[in-house]
Amino acid sequence: MVASHPFHYARILVAGLLSLVLAGCGFQLRGAPPVPPGLQPLAVSCVKEIPDDLCQAVKEQLELGKIDVREPDQADYILRLRGFRQDRRASAITVQAAAAEYTLRQTVDMDVLTRDDLPLIAETRLNSSETYRYDETNVLAKQREEEELRQQLYDRLAQQIIFRLAPLTDSRVTQLREQAVKDQEQDTR
Repeated sequence: MVASHPFHYARILVAGLLSLVLAGCGFQLRGAPPVPPGLQPLAVSCVKEIPDDLCQAVKEQLELGKIDVREPDQADYILRLRGFRQDRRASAITVQAAAAEYTLRQTVDMDVLTRDDLPLIAETRLNSSETYRYDETNVLAKQREEEELRQQLYDRLAQQIIFRLAPLTDSRVTQLREQAVKDQEQDTR
């Protein structure tokens, strides 16, 4: 038993060192992207055409990033989502001229503004797509699969949106504000 103690301590030491190395290199679990704390409080503004599931997925990702999400009148920054489009197209055809595969595609436009309408991220279009096999003999199962894919695409778009927020550190926001003031001064001359 005495001989196993050094081995036990070595395992604990290796585990501790590994956790320090991972923490030091900026390792983060997937689904918890780095959201700058300076973007608080933040509002998510989804126009009518944005599916509730997509808007909710974005809010959940923000909350995972420990961002204080509020109503637009209570926030310093506003993440706006609009221009949602979704389509489903046959991507492969069988010998009998029936669809064998479909591609499901979603697109959304986003931008980020300060409370005083300073654009921090100009309007950006984000896309996500997935291809799946279609079986005419199992229509109900394929409809459920398509619904699950839609939710996965909402989650992917939400992650893309959150990753677009990562560069908006306090110093970057300050630079953007200073540039906007300079641009306004030049416009008034």
